[in-house]
Amino acid sequence: MRNIYTIWKRELYVYFTSSMAYVVLAVFLVLSGYVFYSSFAVFSIISMQASQMEYAADLNITEMVLKPTLENIGIFILLLVPVITMKSFAEEKKTGTLELILSYPLREVELLLGKFAAAFTILLIMISSTCAYPAILYKYATPDAGTIIAGYTGLSLLAAAFIAMGLMFSSFTDNQLLAAVGSFGALLMFWLLGWCEMVMGPGWGKMLTQLSLFEHFDNFSRGIIDTRDIMYYFDFIVLFLFIAIRSLALKRWQR
Repeated sequence: MRNIYTIWKRELYVYFTSSMAYVVLAVFLVLSGYVFYSSFAVFSIISMQASQMEYAADLNITEMVLKPTLENIGIFILLLVPVITMKSFAEEKKTGTLELILSYPLREVELLLGKFAAAFTILLIMISSTCAYPAILYKYATPDAGTIIAGYTGLSLLAAAFIAMGLMFSSFTDNQLLAAVGSFGALLMFWLLGWCEMVMGPGWGKMLTQLSLFEHFDNFSRGIIDTRDIMYYFDFIVLFLFIAIRSLALKRWQR
């Protein structure tokens, strides 16, 4: 645990002493803030119109504002995680510091978990910064608390899955751009798998849809915490972290 903590501190120091973390956080807040503002503004307009026609009771702020905001935040995280993870191992390989680190009494799994924890901490800070949105909703309405809890749980699992994929690609190469493009392409594929059932029909389409990262997030965004969705994310994270560990072990063996 001590080695993991040391790597975690080192990575956070690197993130926050460069401009990257601040730029990513600023971009994320602008995008998520715009989506929330737009959804809330549309809901307010419809509510005013509905109140004059006496069917305002049919409107649901959770479905019309909170759910689409959480879903879009998930997409923004997908776009930004490759930028956060691309240099985790690629830069270490390019500068030669990875070989130095691997020469220490440090296991590959400790190095990987330390970097994973640091990137996940950055993502948690980003996700936590959006907690102001539900607080604003509570000021004007009564959104479903279960959806908020489930939604943020789902976002955390989704972010962890994205990070695992990003770290795997970063462990494969010494080119940061290649690592970012590879992880973005793979994550995009796991998003698009959610559309397979519409294109391929119920057989293979349904099976491939179950592999989609966002298909399993849908339940969380609707306020449903299903153990099958949790296990899917857990298996996804473990699988790609394991591949990354094997890649690092091969690097140590080649020294």
